[in-house]
Amino acid sequence: MLRSETLNVIDIIAGTSVDGPGLRSAIYFAGCDHRCPGCHNPQSWNPDAGTPRTITSIMDLIDEEGFNVTFSGGDPLQQPVRQLTILAEAIKKSGKTIWCYTGYRYEDICRQTEMQPLLKLIDVLVDGPFIASLRDTSLRFRGSSNQRMIDLSKSTPDNVVLYTE
Repeated sequence: MLRSETLNVIDIIAGTSVDGPGLRSAIYFAGCDHRCPGCHNPQSWNPDAGTPRTITSIMDLIDEEGFNVTFSGGDPLQQPVRQLTILAEAIKKSGKTIWCYTGYRYEDICRQTEMQPLLKLIDVLVDGPFIASLRDTSLRFRGSSNQRMIDLSKSTPDNVVLYTE
C-alpha cells in the first residue's frame, strides 16, 4: 500500500503558530538545495538529515493532534512528489487545510506537470527563496518581502491571488 511509502522528515511540531494561521502541525522535511544565506533552518538542507517516516505514521500523528498542517523544511517540494501528494490527499480527506513553504516560485512550479495534482491540494503556497537583504520581521508567516502567500484555490499561473487574513 502506498501509505507505507516514506517521506524524509526532520521533525513534526504540533501546535505551532508561526507557520500559518491558528495552531498547526508543521512537518519539516529534509533536503533543500536553495541554501538561502541567513536561512533559519540550515540543518534541513541535507536530504539525509531526516528520518524516513511512513505516510501512515505521519497521518496518525496529524489525526491525533487534530491541527491543520504546514509543509516546511527544507523544501517540501524536493520530496518525492507522488508520496507528498498521497500525504496531501490524506490530509485533505481528514478535513484539514495545508500550507506549503517552498523556495521555488509558483509560476515555475506550475510548469511541472507532475506537480499539478499536489498544487490542487495545497490551500496556501508561500513561495520564493528567503533573501536576507529583504528580511522583514513585521511580515506574518514569511521571512522576506519577496515571498508571497498565494491562495491556490483562487490562483492560476496567469493570475496570482494573494492570501489575505
